[in-house]
Amino acid sequence: MTVMTAMLTAQADDTTYSYLVFETADGTKTSVPVSSLTISVSGNTLKAGSQTFDLNTLSKMYFSNDGAPTGIQSITANQISDDAEIYDLQGRRVNRSQTRQGTYIVKTQNGTFKVNMK
Repeated sequence: MTVMTAMLTAQADDTTYSYLVFETADGTKTSVPVSSLTISVSGNTLKAGSQTFDLNTLSKMYFSNDGAPTGIQSITANQISDDAEIYDLQGRRVNRSQTRQGTYIVKTQNGTFKVNMK
């Protein structure tokens, strides 16, 4: 039986990360806070904090500052800047007035985001 324990402080490019995100082969993502994080491996089981993962189904792990790594932000149409480009999930550009409740891709000067309109 192999047991490995590590204490983590995650930092890169002057950015300190708050979470270690684990993604399984089915796309499920789980965030674990890195503050005082203990990781152990026993057989095919990885334990990170209070979370347990089967190494056979784990596809990747990465550091993030987002505690809810869904990749979707919930906003209202009024929160989108006037110069933003808005696209539906079929890739068609839509006007702000055409948006309804649902998921859209919004391209701004600060990046491109998947958003959930309320």
